[in-house]
Amino acid sequence: MTFSLRPVYDDPQVSGLVGRLRTYLEGELADYERERGITHDTRLTRADLEPVWHRSRELGFYGIHLPEEYGGQNLSYTALAALKEEVGASGRVLGHSVLGDMGGPLRAGDILRHATEYQLDKFLVPLVRGERACCFSLTETDAGSDVRSMRTTAVRDGDGYRLSGHKVFSSAGPFADFAIVVARMAGTGEQEGDKPSFSAFLVDLDSPGCQVDDGATPMSGEHIESDIILDDCHVPAENLLGEEGKGMRIALGRVTTNRLLHCPSVIGATRRALDLTLERTRHRKVAGGQPLLALQSIQHKVADMATDLYAARSMTYAALAALDQGNEVRTEAFMCKLFVAESAFRILDQAVQIHGKEGLTQGNEIEFLFRKIRMFRILTGTSEIQRNGIAHGLAFMA
Repeated sequence: MTFSLRPVYDDPQVSGLVGRLRTYLEGELADYERERGITHDTRLTRADLEPVWHRSRELGFYGIHLPEEYGGQNLSYTALAALKEEVGASGRVLGHSVLGDMGGPLRAGDILRHATEYQLDKFLVPLVRGERACCFSLTETDAGSDVRSMRTTAVRDGDGYRLSGHKVFSSAGPFADFAIVVARMAGTGEQEGDKPSFSAFLVDLDSPGCQVDDGATPMSGEHIESDIILDDCHVPAENLLGEEGKGMRIALGRVTTNRLLHCPSVIGATRRALDLTLERTRHRKVAGGQPLLALQSIQHKVADMATDLYAARSMTYAALAALDQGNEVRTEAFMCKLFVAESAFRILDQAVQIHGKEGLTQGNEIEFLFRKIRMFRILTGTSEIQRNGIAHGLAFMA
């Protein structure tokens, strides 16, 4: 893998898909955002997103990673990562809606394989077609990294369950029709030594006893989070996802893959930041009329930025290739998440420094990217959690 700010791929399929995706992102989608006045500060609505879901589906991108029976191309993880990187590098505000990250097939993860025919027909096939949207509701105020301390409970009730609790940071919640909710089965884990049991449910967000509130606004300024408040909300038995008591396995079973697949998006955004920074250093003049890039101090900064990006990208794609080959990459996923998060932050910090006051100004893309990238050191598991996972993996190596 060589270094490039506009990668070229040897695989004909990936090369063709990346080319078509770049054309859409840089042309039609850019025009759509401009015509609607959509910026990173815009409070998006379902009406903004739905046309992108449908158009992306027409072009074959929405849910492209899925098996052919669901209209996808059964992409390898490496190929999907290449597309996610391009979306991140495009700078498009609505890029998250092209492959299905925002409430679509990528948000649902791999729950398709746990679903019944009824659940596929009612929830998941419409989701794949861009007709419905979902959010994933696992986190609670006092159950972040330690998700097993959650307080949301499910009580068996005749032909279904009654759910009560308060979920936070449900990404895509403002646009979703249903949530994948993980709850502790009532009566389990309440006594010392008693192991809690968790189940996963598909919850229609317009159900009685279910309330969707605006979530906290993250430092990126994006309004994409919701709180899901459940107050004795009845969920039919047919909405139980997988087996009762296996909900945490379903929720966490997707974590390693998702942890890895978040990295290309961040690498893409970091690639864009480096590209913007190089553009500035070539054209911004200093005393004497020389460009910034003529200064050795600036040359050293961009050299370090590019090297960090190359290292982060190389290790991520190596881990994805191993995953495609069927290897266990849990420790490598922790490593990639840690290194990508920390190196991307270093790169954006230098990008702000090189941009000077403009890099501190709201409305400047570098300033937005700095805030966005800073979040990745915490989201999907903090850097400290990643280090714990790496150390645990090393302890069991022969």
